[in-house]
Amino acid sequence: MSAITGFRGDGMKAELIIPGELPSMNEIIEAAKRHRMAYSNMKDEYTELVRLNCLRCHRFDNPVSVSVTWYTKDERKDPDNVIAGQKFIFDGLVKAHVIPNDTRRFVREIRHRFETDRKNPRVEIEIEDYEEEVP
Repeated sequence: MSAITGFRGDGMKAELIIPGELPSMNEIIEAAKRHRMAYSNMKDEYTELVRLNCLRCHRFDNPVSVSVTWYTKDERKDPDNVIAGQKFIFDGLVKAHVIPNDTRRFVREIRHRFETDRKNPRVEIEIEDYEEEVP
């Protein structure tokens, strides 16, 4: 289901799957402490992984809402540790030209869900046009 793009009501929606788990905050910190280039290499590798999975995605010019479902192999990592990988996701989306930038001007909402899948850990990402809630 990687890089599936389609219409959703009056707007666009893109869905993609990143196989495996992205590095956790603890793994990122460990890499940064190990060697000054270790984090840089990690960032390049995982940003490119996301970019490659986005090649067929719809391009969004307007603000978006992003939902991320993290399927980890177990429940040992804290949610705030798991979501550190979102840095690679948003940088990959920008690099693939799916979104123009990952500032708050374009990314208006981020939602996270956490699930366990021992046999198929992955990250499922859904991007859609942001719809402002009217009070």
